[in-house]
Amino acid sequence: MHVNTEHQQSCISSAGTLVTASAHIITAVIGSGVLSLAWAIAQLGWVIGPVVLVAFSVITWFCSSLLADCYRAPDPVHGKRNYTYGQAVRAYLGVSKYRLCALAQYINLVGVTIGYTITTAISMGAIKRSNCFHRNGHSADCEASNTTNMIIFAGIQILLSQLPNFHKLWWLSIVAAVMSLAYSSIGLGLSIAKIAGGVHARTTLTGATVGVDVSASEKIWKTFQSLGDIAFAYSYSNVLIEIQDTLRSSPPENTVMKKASFIGVSTTTGFYMLCGILGYAAFGNQAPGNFLTGFGFYDPFWLIDVGNICIAVHLIGAYQVFCQPLFAFVEAWARDRWPDSGFLAAERVVRVPLAGEFPVSPFRLVWRTSYVVLTALVAMIFPFFNDFLGLIGAVSFWPLTVYFPVQMYMAQAKTRRFSPTWTWMNVLSFSCLVVSLLAAAGSVQGLVKDLKGYKPFKVS
Repeated sequence: MHVNTEHQQSCISSAGTLVTASAHIITAVIGSGVLSLAWAIAQLGWVIGPVVLVAFSVITWFCSSLLADCYRAPDPVHGKRNYTYGQAVRAYLGVSKYRLCALAQYINLVGVTIGYTITTAISMGAIKRSNCFHRNGHSADCEASNTTNMIIFAGIQILLSQLPNFHKLWWLSIVAAVMSLAYSSIGLGLSIAKIAGGVHARTTLTGATVGVDVSASEKIWKTFQSLGDIAFAYSYSNVLIEIQDTLRSSPPENTVMKKASFIGVSTTTGFYMLCGILGYAAFGNQAPGNFLTGFGFYDPFWLIDVGNICIAVHLIGAYQVFCQPLFAFVEAWARDRWPDSGFLAAERVVRVPLAGEFPVSPFRLVWRTSYVVLTALVAMIFPFFNDFLGLIGAVSFWPLTVYFPVQMYMAQAKTRRFSPTWTWMNVLSFSCLVVSLLAAAGSVQGLVKDLKGYKPFKVS
């Protein structure tokens, strides 16, 4: 999943169809967020959990339909194309809102790259722990170094980051999509196997029980945090315009994109319901935050290893998918700011055996390496999977999934202030803002609490 900061027309094939657009959406949405859904449902219970999942899917689909109409401006069928989300915001809402949108997008990109560093390190550690448990028994003291794994991950990213542009990374997107479907399916299959094995975990209509599983205050905070985790699982608005830009112009792109959004979101929701509900049924109110690294499963250990390898491979690629637009933005800004700088302009082609020729830039080397190191350091300070995913989901859900699509739709339709449509659109937007704020508060509280009890260098 990625956000292009600029449109590179020569690299986009506008021959996409309903099938290809639906496939893009499904692979963009299904990712590491699926790993936390069993935990999220465990906080909410059998009644509220599925309702919240469906509510997020309906809101995501509805706002995606509004956004699809904003691909062209001012008319959704005959207007001028907007090649990125930011261009659409600028066309309908002006430069100031465009800058706010860009800020929200780049904050989301930075947050996701930190979250992926955390998730990959935990999965790498889980492989080592899984083999340790297999050799020494489930009660053995098997710990793995979170920090070491993050350093290894950062080293890989420093090398990949030196590729000059996103077009060199097209194959990473394909590998990432295959890996995300693979580990999601493994987790789902293991949940089904555990349920079929006759092990009955304790589940309730209202989720984690106050006084038994959690305290009253923990119940409130974890409920809020679970909203952020579910929001993170549905985030794909960043890439909708870019996906729509791959469609052929007849039939109209907005018509096809609305159908693709419905197919993509409904398919994803069905898969999420299976993962969340069956994961909750398998683990009950004690569901781990990440059901492939929290050791709700111990056997077959090799299959758990395969699942975690798939997570690591997926997120190694996905990290680059998310940080390349940020790299491009900063480098374009620097060139505009210092057009005569020899340091910025310097570039040398290096021949790499078996891999061909690669242009190497001193500026790119320093800036991109610094970014990777910084995100790794932040991940080392806050190495908490659920809390960080919840915070990213909370911060990006309202502005990117709801607010800007609603505002652009009303600008396009010239909706009168205080008309019924204006009123209920703003009620929707405000309600989602409240949900995002509650989710952010729950995630921040979780981060603070976990940080207080955190043992450096260990994955518990």
